[in-house]
Amino acid sequence: MNTLHRIAGPSTPHAGLVRKSALAFALAACFWGAAAQPTPTAPEPAPATAPDSGEVVNSALNAPLFYQLLLGELNVRAGEPGTGYSFILDAARKQRDPHLYRRAVEVALQARSGEAALTAARAWSQEIPGSSEANRFVLQILLALNRVSETGPVLQTILNDVSAAERNDTINAIPQTFSRLTDKALAAAVVREALGPYLKQPLHAAAAFTSVGRMYLAQDQLPEALTSARLGHTAEPASPFPALLALELMERGEQSAEPIVQQQLNASSITTSADTAVALAYARILLDTQRNQEARAQLEKLTTRQPDQAEPWLLLGSVQLQENALPAATASLEKYMTLARQAGDERAARGLTQAYLMMAQIAEKRQDFPAAAAWLDRIENAEDIMAAQMRRASLLARQGQMPQARALLRSQPERTPDDARLKLVAEAQLLRDFKAWKEAYEVYGEAVARFPDVADLRYDQAMMAEKAGKPGDMEVLLRALIAAKPDFHHAYNALGYSLADRNERLPEAKKLIEKAVELAPGDAYIQDSLGWVEFRLGNIARALDILQTAYGKRPDPEIAAHLGEVLWSQGQRDQALKIWREGLMQSADNETLQGTLKRLRVKP
Repeated sequence: MNTLHRIAGPSTPHAGLVRKSALAFALAACFWGAAAQPTPTAPEPAPATAPDSGEVVNSALNAPLFYQLLLGELNVRAGEPGTGYSFILDAARKQRDPHLYRRAVEVALQARSGEAALTAARAWSQEIPGSSEANRFVLQILLALNRVSETGPVLQTILNDVSAAERNDTINAIPQTFSRLTDKALAAAVVREALGPYLKQPLHAAAAFTSVGRMYLAQDQLPEALTSARLGHTAEPASPFPALLALELMERGEQSAEPIVQQQLNASSITTSADTAVALAYARILLDTQRNQEARAQLEKLTTRQPDQAEPWLLLGSVQLQENALPAATASLEKYMTLARQAGDERAARGLTQAYLMMAQIAEKRQDFPAAAAWLDRIENAEDIMAAQMRRASLLARQGQMPQARALLRSQPERTPDDARLKLVAEAQLLRDFKAWKEAYEVYGEAVARFPDVADLRYDQAMMAEKAGKPGDMEVLLRALIAAKPDFHHAYNALGYSLADRNERLPEAKKLIEKAVELAPGDAYIQDSLGWVEFRLGNIARALDILQTAYGKRPDPEIAAHLGEVLWSQGQRDQALKIWREGLMQSADNETLQGTLKRLRVKP
């Protein structure tokens, strides 16, 4: 039997094989820049002639070494990696050559022997002190072997050896390097100890606290992660690192992290790519939470400071289009298209597709249907054809050709079952856009019949049943969905809200909504439903408190309609008008808000 474990030498501990996939991941995820280029199997000979003196310089590759390496490589190629590894590692130790140590590690990894690879990497690190590549290999192999407790000293050595200018990048890479470990608590403890000295150094504290915070985030310990972000921000207010962590926390529902982001944007000049990433991510979160005015302000500031950055122009154009500011949206999208064409990469190509769709939408709003069709003709990406065809169908429907629009969508090829589902959803969405509720309900019914296990389709069919004036059908559909998926919180909320809105069976409606709150406690729309049913039950103070909290989380026009009505009923009419006006600025044609104003005979 000829294995690496038997002939690696007396210093090699005996261990089982490590799965190749785990080691491959560890080495592929080398975020610290370990060499990835092909490795020579022997030291490169020096040039025969030194350029300065013209003297002949003999290679270090003498005959015995050449023969030893030749035997090693021949054994590797002949399927005897253990013998080959032994020859190569012995030569590396004799010559103290990093190329040979790296080759020994590679041979061990190819043979799926983690222990042998670790032996070679450690010998490399000990024989050539200060070799960052050797230490990185040691760390990665230890992680792949799940020997987390042994990684602390190696991590500290790597951090100590890297230059001060590069240390923050190394620190920021740590959470990703440790991300695949199952024992998150142990990994966090090791990282915290290794970063301890840097938490007190002004040059590195922001990055160090951010990495510690991300280790907490990996354990879903949000309060501890938030504390780390705050400490990092305090250490260096202009640093983007704590702000990026704060953005991740905001996406997890930690709204108290937002001041960190705002203060970082005010303190920085937004000149680095990391600063730009903070500004863009913040703008997207603002858009996701319906805070369009604030998002637009951030994007306008970013495009002013960095006019040659393409992506902010695309986002700004989308916001302006939502606000129906068509000339401004056109200008922003034209600027984006110019920059994206100059970039010419795959990301720019996808962005151009989005820009073409928005330009088609602008032309459609202007009733310039030929121009809209011309913009759609520019889309070539097959993955985006359905979006383009959806827009074409909308053009036909706006010209009174709804049957042709539906036929266009139905005619699209079905390469996969998912294509068939997307076609039906697109058709139903088209009908919804044109308030053809009954037809949309029927199309969703067809989709449910073909894809009975897709809960979202059942839910959408139920919503269309209510719009089509079939509340009984809606209730049957939602109760069937609840029975099939007891954790589908949208169904509880929709049924409870429908009852509350019709002022029917209010105690039952409240129980349904409370169940939805239990399943999704951070959902602002469900909080809105709870506030509304409390208002219907006459619990005004509680309704007002719940609705104000929901509106603070998500200033949506529908929540604005309910909050405004409660304020109006209590005589706080100026405040109600203010809330309603904010809602109208978000969406002037929101049905719930317009219905509320009409019912109360209010002209805000």
